[in-house]
Amino acid sequence: MTTGSGSTINTTITPFDSQLNAPLTKKAIQVLQINLGKRCNLACQHCHVEASPKRTEELSPEICQQLIDLIHQFPEIQIVDLTGGAPEMNYGFKSLVATARENHKHVIVRSNLTIYFVDGFGDLPTYFADNQVQVVASLPCYLADNVDKMRGIGVFDNSIKALQWLNQVGYGQNPNLILDLVYNPQLPISEKFSLTPEQGKLEQDYKMFLQEHFNIVFNNLFTITNLPVGRTKIHLEKKNLDQSYLQFLESHFNPNTVANLMCRHQLSVDYLGNIYDCDFNQMMNLPAKTSTGEPLTITKLLEAGSLDLIEQIQTADYCYGCTAGCGSSCGGALVS
Repeated sequence: MTTGSGSTINTTITPFDSQLNAPLTKKAIQVLQINLGKRCNLACQHCHVEASPKRTEELSPEICQQLIDLIHQFPEIQIVDLTGGAPEMNYGFKSLVATARENHKHVIVRSNLTIYFVDGFGDLPTYFADNQVQVVASLPCYLADNVDKMRGIGVFDNSIKALQWLNQVGYGQNPNLILDLVYNPQLPISEKFSLTPEQGKLEQDYKMFLQEHFNIVFNNLFTITNLPVGRTKIHLEKKNLDQSYLQFLESHFNPNTVANLMCRHQLSVDYLGNIYDCDFNQMMNLPAKTSTGEPLTITKLLEAGSLDLIEQIQTADYCYGCTAGCGSSCGGALVS
């Protein structure tokens, strides 16, 4: 593109794999992250899954059974991470929790909190506590206006009630009942982009505010960058900010984050049984591949009797979102 003076502005993005000094390779798989489907009681503005109450895609009984077999077969899986949509709404959720716990896996559920107030799901806080499920809950701000703007009217109030409910059953207090919150920035409306705030400082701000105003306690805050995927990508494109946002992320590339990227120890599985390196690649239909270039599926893992069929991780421009500043992952910042 050119400016009014006729000078040229560079809008090219360095391919992410070219930014690295070496290919991004898989390490030993420890985390099985399962996206159970796109059914959700919310339709959040920033959702990279584009989940909503109108979506019907979810795990099938056949794929659920394959996942159960996978968890039984591979003791090296340490963590089973359940996401969605609202994972609790999608087929197979409790079966997968039960299988993981039977096999002594640590279970994480990525919860929107408001699901507890939907008919049929009021048992979830007690169910989570009984099964020692780690709850990672979205609360993109501790102020009501910001949360409701991003996630829908009334979501903040229900989220607060849900957090108080989780506290009542022991979360945030019992060392076996971990309650973590997730911060997402507001979506940009101009080129005044910013990285996520420093995680440790923001965690203290959250803890002080929620304790003082609502008597809520929790364990950790995770700061997660909005990657240009799903509804965030659609928003940026509508504002003509997609290219400049990618440039911003690239300009803050931090090579120290690469060693800790979540994709290196993780397999991401969709509701159809396809395997990806991460949830973002899943939403952008960029499948993980074997050393011979074949897309990977649960069936192939079970047939091979191995989780280690991926040599090189598939990358794209949006990977700059995970490597900008202090980095970003499902577990928050990657470096201090």
